[in-house]
Amino acid sequence: MTQSDGVLSDAQVEQFIQDGFVRIDRAFPRALADEGRAILWRDIPCDRDDPTTWTLPVVRLGFYGQEPFRAAANTAVLHAAIDRLVGRGRWIPRQDLGTFPVRFPHPKDPGDAGWHVDVSFAGPDSDPQAQARGDYSSWRVNVSSRGRALVMLFLFSNIGPRDAPTRIRAGSHLDLARHLEPAGEVGLSHLNLDRMGAGRPEVAATGEAGTVYLCHPFIIHAAQMHRGTQPRFLAQPSLGLAKPYRLEREDGAYAPVEIAIRRALGKG
Repeated sequence: MTQSDGVLSDAQVEQFIQDGFVRIDRAFPRALADEGRAILWRDIPCDRDDPTTWTLPVVRLGFYGQEPFRAAANTAVLHAAIDRLVGRGRWIPRQDLGTFPVRFPHPKDPGDAGWHVDVSFAGPDSDPQAQARGDYSSWRVNVSSRGRALVMLFLFSNIGPRDAPTRIRAGSHLDLARHLEPAGEVGLSHLNLDRMGAGRPEVAATGEAGTVYLCHPFIIHAAQMHRGTQPRFLAQPSLGLAKPYRLEREDGAYAPVEIAIRRALGKG
């Protein structure tokens, strides 16, 4: 479901609970996307005007906190939408947009297009040295989404159906919640999600530069090959929690993210 002003209606919140995401058009100005791409191009080892130099299917760029990225992450539109989904005062505003996997038109499989969920905390078997190398394979996710409020997709270029849009299995967050429940707070790592949610509708995260998808932290998603003509620029930062999610609240003041988990577990 699409929203253009960040003020989510009750129907849109209900749709988020059911499908696990909401699309916000014009979440940040296109001018910020243009400025951000100009910064990113400086760090890409190829010529933006010469496609013959685009020899890799994906180039991963590090954390970017310059003004266009910080401003894009903190618009009034986004803050209003996040407050509605997570709860005011329960999340941590971002001052950067994390990493950018820049995808190029290329005939080869990028090698990172498997279905997955974003893990959010280190387990007892996690190796700090592996984390330093960017290997989070031993990290975990648990039924209360420890450490993660939302998964977000920031479109910094126009992304059509052939431009390697992120694939989302709508409603798969409900399947994963049920899968995680028996593990409790310890959670699970090394999740094999190829089949989980396979019967769910697949949605492509398309849109114009300035679009943002706010996704439930349990949403199962995947990359794909780029079959278009221009590089795709997208940031995929997580959103941290200022206060942990709770699946049992005496006051019943559940955030929509919590409501989705509770419904999946038959709690209401």
